[in-house]
Amino acid sequence: MANNIVKPSTLPGFLELLPADQIAFNHMLDIIRKNYERCGFIPVDTPVIEKSEVLLAKGGGDTEKQIYRFNKGDTDMSLRFDLTVPLARYVAQHFSELNFPFRRYHIGKVYRGERNQRGRFREFYQCDIDIIGNGKLSIMNDAEIPSIIYSTFKDLGFSAFTIHINNRKVLNGFFKALGIENKVEVLRIVDKLDKIGEEVVRGELIKLLDSQELVDQVMKFISFSGNNEETLDYLKELKLKEEEFVTGVSELSSVIETIEYFGVPEKNYKIDLKIARGLDYYTGTIYETTLDNYPSIGSVCSGGRYDNLAEYYTNQKLPGVGISIGLSRLFYQLKEANLIHFNTSSTLSKVLLIPMEGTLGYTVTMANMLRDEGIVCEVYYEDGKMGKKFGYADKLQIPYTIVIGEDEMNKGVLTLKDMKEGSQCTLSLEEVIDKIKTKNQ
Repeated sequence: MANNIVKPSTLPGFLELLPADQIAFNHMLDIIRKNYERCGFIPVDTPVIEKSEVLLAKGGGDTEKQIYRFNKGDTDMSLRFDLTVPLARYVAQHFSELNFPFRRYHIGKVYRGERNQRGRFREFYQCDIDIIGNGKLSIMNDAEIPSIIYSTFKDLGFSAFTIHINNRKVLNGFFKALGIENKVEVLRIVDKLDKIGEEVVRGELIKLLDSQELVDQVMKFISFSGNNEETLDYLKELKLKEEEFVTGVSELSSVIETIEYFGVPEKNYKIDLKIARGLDYYTGTIYETTLDNYPSIGSVCSGGRYDNLAEYYTNQKLPGVGISIGLSRLFYQLKEANLIHFNTSSTLSKVLLIPMEGTLGYTVTMANMLRDEGIVCEVYYEDGKMGKKFGYADKLQIPYTIVIGEDEMNKGVLTLKDMKEGSQCTLSLEEVIDKIKTKNQ
């Protein structure tokens, strides 16, 4: 029989957590969801499996190489690789049933057949928000997005972080003014500056542009450093007449000037001209968020503005702006850096009730009354010595135990033990509830 046992294991690139970490992960997810909902975003969920023709409507590129694609009967289907393409299909399909601007959030798993490496996953959670307009969408939405990033990361326990903001029209317009034709490839190279360094970026640009003068001009532009007011002045002092550049500077100015309405401190956001967001569907404002003291973690939240979300599924023009938090990668990186500061207990229970002989029914009744008051608790039903039962509470770091014998049952009282302090007292149910709630505030 033993020879038939299969060794338990998971596929590479698939994250699986033990209880304490899963509780911390869920806590982070709840914080993100709360911040999305408090700003009026509506929950949406889409199938994990979509028709391949829908997911690959844009066709080609790295997406097709990384997608998990298979057939079931005559149906060609794929696992979703992000939450944006399903959103595009969703909005196009349900266009007449939705109200615009459509503010949605989506938290769910996505799948990419990437090369397995530390901190990169093939199955991972993304937490997205998007605001979709019908035909047009106010630039005020672009200014609101940083406030949501700010409140989310403050609630996650961070204060030293920076939301880097740029505008693709500024970059595209500047490259046009220089006569650079292959703007998309230049953007992709520039976007790698923080990862591969200035020297390598210069080398790649030289190969592409074949002009040291052009490379110097590009590097000087993206390397400009100053506060927000100084950067806007620098852009205006260039006096470029290229229409896309002028529009981009105007949009960037509007976003920066309006962010303060939402209460975001200026120390937490800055214009960064080297932020490019390599994905070519971004057309306006772009964002990347980094933790100031942990730059090696990279961007923890990114996104931007796009002109037409669902162009492959409808003729309706649907502009939008949104951001995404890659929660699985973020959790992994924070844990590696020892930055998870939430309660790391392996249980959510605050109380373990231990019935003695003849008190099981009464104990379960007490447990139900505690739960009705919002106190998470469990009953220990197994046989064994009292030391084993207390040991169970200790290992799970359950703060309190309540032992219920015939004496407690007959008197209508509970013996509450503080597992950390080792002290115990006899209280009424109401007193127990008040004590636990007061301690948890």
